[in-house]
Amino acid sequence: MALAVIMSRSLFGMDAPPVRVETHLSSGLPSFTMVGLADAEVRESRERVRAALLSSGYEFPAGRLTVNLSPADLPKESGRFDLPIALGVLLVSGQIELPELTRRASNNPCVAVLSSLVVAGELSLTGMLAPINGAIAIALAVARSQAQASLLLPYVNAQQAARVPGLQVLGAHSLAEVVEHLTGRKFLEFLTPSLLPSSSQAMPCLSDVRGQLMARRALEVAAAGGHSLLFSGTPGVGKTMLAKRLVGILPALTPAESLEVASVAAFAGIREHVWGQRPFRAPHHSASMAAMLGGGSTPRAGEVTLAHRGVLFLDEFPEFERRVREGLREPLESLSVTIARAKLKVDFPADFQLLAAMNPCPCGWYGHTQGRCKCRVEQILAYQQRLSGPVIDRIDLFVTLTVSDAHWLELAPGESSETVRQRVEAVRKPQLQRQSTVNARLSDKNLESCCVMTAAAAKLLASTIKMQHLSARSIQRVRRVARTCADLSGAPQIDVPHLAEAFQYRPVFSAGLR
Repeated sequence: MALAVIMSRSLFGMDAPPVRVETHLSSGLPSFTMVGLADAEVRESRERVRAALLSSGYEFPAGRLTVNLSPADLPKESGRFDLPIALGVLLVSGQIELPELTRRASNNPCVAVLSSLVVAGELSLTGMLAPINGAIAIALAVARSQAQASLLLPYVNAQQAARVPGLQVLGAHSLAEVVEHLTGRKFLEFLTPSLLPSSSQAMPCLSDVRGQLMARRALEVAAAGGHSLLFSGTPGVGKTMLAKRLVGILPALTPAESLEVASVAAFAGIREHVWGQRPFRAPHHSASMAAMLGGGSTPRAGEVTLAHRGVLFLDEFPEFERRVREGLREPLESLSVTIARAKLKVDFPADFQLLAAMNPCPCGWYGHTQGRCKCRVEQILAYQQRLSGPVIDRIDLFVTLTVSDAHWLELAPGESSETVRQRVEAVRKPQLQRQSTVNARLSDKNLESCCVMTAAAAKLLASTIKMQHLSARSIQRVRRVARTCADLSGAPQIDVPHLAEAFQYRPVFSAGLR
């Protein structure tokens, strides 16, 4: 056999384009050449494949061996091509025969093609299969493009990929197991979601928070309508504690959303991802622009993408670089991030809920009841004004936290996350029926029909706009928040109490300093 062809998949952004792994063996001085725009990780497959074959009891052929990864203009990275390359070497060297699973090319009887099977996996030197990144993205791409194809992956990845509907997935632990399956000596079983282990992870409960009734209410409004939220307050007042409990009151992911989240986690190589759980990302304020939005010569996903369908928590929000803060404006509006390079452009999803926290001044103690703040007025103003107008306009809810009760330890625990989550889910359902999205994502076109106001509420809105000189974007966001408040109270129209609550969540930075 002169040539063997095995199908695999590369990764390009969140997509997984097909790659033909062509292995050719000819007479000549022993050599192993790899072509097809392969990076260093792929080129190192030569040594991994050689050692894995020898460790598995096979011979490495003495001849001129050439591996072509087609198409040649598509960049290839990582070790996921180890397994198809190793199988190709075994085929062209005649060490295995696959009469039932291969077909001869009609125009060349010396060419064998492994039919209806997509193969990906990294080999260790012992011949064992190591997990790869992007397994679910590969599975989704195979399911979309090849209805009759099955997928062969390392067992850990196969457990994840088996959740993709309409796809047959095989999982193996070693190269030897793959060869035994292909030669018919011992077949691998197709994995099904019903046979997969279920995992769960306890989330922080909202009942741990004592007092802070306005902040708890704002958190519920944010969860019910998908709104962005910023907490401001002195150190230790509970900003981070509340933030970590937002995920626990959000509605459960749908099966399609779970696949999206798992695909992002698999692409980024996050091994500890819990299936069906919304992500909670909390990058440090020293994070760079590329770390936050994504980037690199081979574009990688940033924190806004890793928080897709979940929560992005930015503590010490003013301490982030200005470019990072301003860079959030586009994904907050478009729900995606586009990384453009000279020769390529990659789109990443970024449908996240922004939750931020900040101190009121550089030292953090401005507004404390004991007067501990020693900052000058100009310092406080400069610190608060790090948040530009366009960034503030894109945040729906602003809440200032204070410790108003010295005996807060004696307060009874509040409602549990489960109780609040049930209310949030009950409010989300009519939203999706009414407008197919949450209130925070309401388009301007649907705003008029979905945010109908009573006459008194319309009068209050007009007078407040005139008094506070709100921008058009701020006005629309106030209306969306008011719609969520109305939904929480079960009202068909926005009334004065709902609009008044929405206005109380507007920012009041430096109000007492001017």
